[in-house]
Amino acid sequence: MAEPNAVEDGDMELYDLRVSVDRIDGRSVCGMAVGDSFELTNSAHLRLPEGKHFCVYALASVLPFLAAKQRDLAAGDWLAQDSLFACPDPEEQLVMRVERTCRRRMNSADLT
Repeated sequence: MAEPNAVEDGDMELYDLRVSVDRIDGRSVCGMAVGDSFELTNSAHLRLPEGKHFCVYALASVLPFLAAKQRDLAAGDWLAQDSLFACPDPEEQLVMRVERTCRRRMNSADLT
């Protein structure tokens, strides 16, 4: 029996993610509303719904965590348990939820 082809079958798995506005406890300065979202697919493809925007400051606050959320994490890792992230604007008090939408098999040579 032949060995699986890493190009066809992939040699790693990553999760696609959805980042959505979970709640706004202050005033919406950036014009976003609960439910606004973006998708992170295929490792690095950021997609916004047609005609929508996502605040660059909110994006900047969640961005450092997305690569880790795309991977399997140890059960005791705090990032495996937490899915809520806050925008840095203290007046807005915008909270985002990061959810895994699907698991995708990929070839690491295509990404590096």
